[in-house]
Formats: sequence, structure tokens, C-alpha cells
Amino acid sequence: MRRTVAAIDGLNRAVGWLLAAMLAAMTALIAWQVFARYVAGDSLTFSEEVARFLMVWLTMLGAAYALRQGGLPAMNLLPDLLTGRGKLAVVTVAHLVSVAFYLVLVVHGWEISRAVAFQSAPATGLSMMWPMLALSAGGALAVVNTVGVVLDGALQGRLAPPRSESTREGDV
Repeated sequence: MRRTVAAIDGLNRAVGWLLAAMLAAMTALIAWQVFARYVAGDSLTFSEEVARFLMVWLTMLGAAYALRQGGLPAMNLLPDLLTGRGKLAVVTVAHLVSVAFYLVLVVHGWEISRAVAFQSAPATGLSMMWPMLALSAGGALAVVNTVGVVLDGALQGRLAPPRSESTREGDV
């Protein structure tokens, strides 16, 4: 189990760097677009489209990444009120429902990306399959990270991921 958790954490480190690179590229494209439009008087034809595609990927992969870090908002009222088997049952059902949703994202994201593969984006000519694959990629990473949360919790003797600094109790 420890090797699996370590592999999942390694994957998330790589995804974290990828997210940082995509955010940097998106920021540079938007900054250049503003400069080109308002200072040079001529805007780029592709920057808005590429930035939009990057935003889709950032959102899907970033949500899955945040899941592993314990950074997603959660309703903890019921699990916090329960102990023992009741708490275990509620957390287990929550994980199973979440994985079912992520698998829907994977399957239907793949179907959508196949359905629009023949369409091309107007500015870049890129197949519309690529932005739509973000649904499947994000869903797959979310499944992997849910497994990581469950395994890590089992190793640490807890049921849920530790809350990130921004979601600790008492923070508003």
C-alpha cells in the first residue's frame, strides 16, 4: 500500500508541475494579448482560444489534484457527528459515490471527445477532441486520487484526507 500511495503522490507532483506550467503559459498568453491589443494595436488570433483550452485542463486536473491535497470543499457535518462504524459507512458511501461520478466523467468525456474529434477550433485548427479529453483525464486522476486518499487514510488510521490549511475548523 505504501508503494501505491508513493506512486500516486509522485504522479501528483508531476501533475502539480504541469498545472504550474499551464498556468504560466495561460498568464503569458493573456498578458501578451492585452499588450498586443492595447499597446501594439493588433491582437493575436489564437491566444484567447489557447487560454480557454488551458483553463479547461487547469480546472479538471486542478480539481483532481486538490482532491488528493484535501483542498476541496466538503460537508463534514454528518461524518463529524458520527463515530466508529457509522462514520466509516458514511465516508465509504461518499467515496463510492464520488468514484461513480468520476467514472461517468471518464466515460462520457471520452465519448464526447470522440464525437467532436472531427471538429477543429477556429483560430488554432486544433481538434476539439483535445479540450474535451480534459474531462476524461480529470476524472481518471480523481479516481486515482480517491484511491490514494483511501489508502493513505488506512495507513494513517483516519477516514478522510487531512484538511488543508485553508479549510481547518475555525477559518472563515
